[in-house]
Amino acid sequence: MAKMNLNDLSLSELKALQKDLIKAIAEFGDRKKLEAIVALEERAKEFGFSLAELTGGKKSRKTPSPAPTYRHPENPAVTWSGRGRQPGWYKDTVQAGTSPESITI
Repeated sequence: MAKMNLNDLSLSELKALQKDLIKAIAEFGDRKKLEAIVALEERAKEFGFSLAELTGGKKSRKTPSPAPTYRHPENPAVTWSGRGRQPGWYKDTVQAGTSPESITI
């Protein structure tokens, strides 16, 4: 690789070079990952498996949304699971004197 004198470059040329370097570094990492996946798939085939079979595939570990626990007294389409921040309608309903048990689903 030819040596470059950075002192001869303008600010815009240096910024362009920086942008190109960041992109090249990211692409290098992506290429290495792809090479590793291809090599692992070939090795798994030697044993009669696919890489997905050995690693359990691409299963998602997302937890399902919690079921609603409370229903808005005037609009049944609006619900709250009882987790996280209390919605305004829930706070207003409870402050108005309605018991939480009366709006439980």
